Amino acid sequence: MSTSATHDERMAKLTFASVYPLYLTKVEKKNRTEQELQQVIEWLTGFDAAKQQQLIDQKVTFESFFEQAKLNPNAELITGMICGYRIEEIQTKLTKEVRYLDKLVDELAKGKKMEKILRG
Repeated sequence: MSTSATHDERMAKLTFASVYPLYLTKVEKKNRTEQELQQVIEWLTGFDAAKQQQLIDQKVTFESFFEQAKLNPNAELITGMICGYRIEEIQTKLTKEVRYLDKLVDELAKGKKMEKILRG
């Protein structure tokens, strides 16, 4: 599945700082913790809580965020639908990486066990 150039550009320009509070609100509404959210982000990107905060403070774009990330080798095991897109069919690398993160946050908010979310 291909995404439009406009969609991909919008993903690249979003800042991690603008999306993080939305992720946090989503998981906390379902009685999950910020530490669990940070754990999920660290599993995917390699960024510990301190680095995540630094990237928030710097207001980095998702483009810069994922350029700096060391994506987990098991990230490609993240499949399914998110925001109307089948993750495994997304062709643009950055958009796929953003949707990986969205999917992990969604699974956390839905109460999935951490062992299942952190594939492998």
